[in-house]
Amino acid sequence: MHVLGARPNFVKAAPVIRALGERGAHQTVVHTGQHYDERMSDVFFRDLGLPEPDVNLGVGSGGHAEQTAALLVGLEREFLDRAPALVVVYGDVNSTVAAALAAAKIHIPVAHVEAGLRSFDMTMPEEVNRRLTDQLSDLCFVTSPEAIGHLAGEGVPTGRIHLVGNPMIDTLLANLDRFDVAAARAAHGLPERYVLATLHRPANVDDPATAGALVGHLHGVADLADVVIPVHPRGRATLLAAGLADHPRLHVLDPLGYVDFLAAVRGAAAVVTDSGGLQEETTILGVPCLTVRPNTERPVTITHGTNRLVTFEEVVPAVRKALEAGTAGERRTPPLWDGAAGPRIADIILEFLGD
Repeated sequence: MHVLGARPNFVKAAPVIRALGERGAHQTVVHTGQHYDERMSDVFFRDLGLPEPDVNLGVGSGGHAEQTAALLVGLEREFLDRAPALVVVYGDVNSTVAAALAAAKIHIPVAHVEAGLRSFDMTMPEEVNRRLTDQLSDLCFVTSPEAIGHLAGEGVPTGRIHLVGNPMIDTLLANLDRFDVAAARAAHGLPERYVLATLHRPANVDDPATAGALVGHLHGVADLADVVIPVHPRGRATLLAAGLADHPRLHVLDPLGYVDFLAAVRGAAAVVTDSGGLQEETTILGVPCLTVRPNTERPVTITHGTNRLVTFEEVVPAVRKALEAGTAGERRTPPLWDGAAGPRIADIILEFLGD
């Protein structure tokens, strides 16, 4: 049983579900409804060719305790009713940790795809979710070598840890020919050169004063080049109240589907983000990525890719430098980011289950 809750989960799950299906595994998909907006959920299922969920719990939004409590109740009921041989969870959202906890309590094995990532910043809800999920997992599928050390240092037995590569990159490579940059420019009225931004982390968008400062720097970027920003429901009201849309060269969009979004990323001269997954996708696409955070749980994107951590004050000069350079330059692909993570995960799962 695959438990999916938010759009990054869907991207990671698609190659795993496909590979298990090709091997004849019987699978069910539970969508928790943590991301419930059609633009954040349904369109991703269509874009990625994912099967319709067998169950949609429809938990919706809410505070961490409220949302996690609803997830625990709904997921435990599904686990007891369906008795899966294995629960597969993805990433680091509330649905991830709730599924791992509910399964572990009733002695159902758990597999965690994207295990071992660490920012070492416990103020991030995602860091709490990652650490707890890994402790509860029987199979820890890691995307990059440093994650092995993180897990071993936390006492996870090495026999549970498997370096398999990155299933998010499987999805990207499988859809590369669909990322039509010219169509993205035409659809959103963008010039040849533009910057793409995505910002939704609580530390950046929840506080009006912080959001206002961030918007000021984005306006500074828009003085250099057009900026397109698909706005996540989280923080939308705060960012717009801070004047996000007030600059004539700043294009505020609704959330985009997977293919439309990656086409826009592929055509960007630079990306400004606080997303985790986008740091990985820009590494493969060769687009300069400026991550507006003090840390990253994906350091491999800095050592092997195009990613750089920046403060608010560094955003404008860093974008200026990227625009002047005009190219990402030489890059190295992290180990096993080759489009075959899904099959590797499927083979390990079926061996674990004795099939």
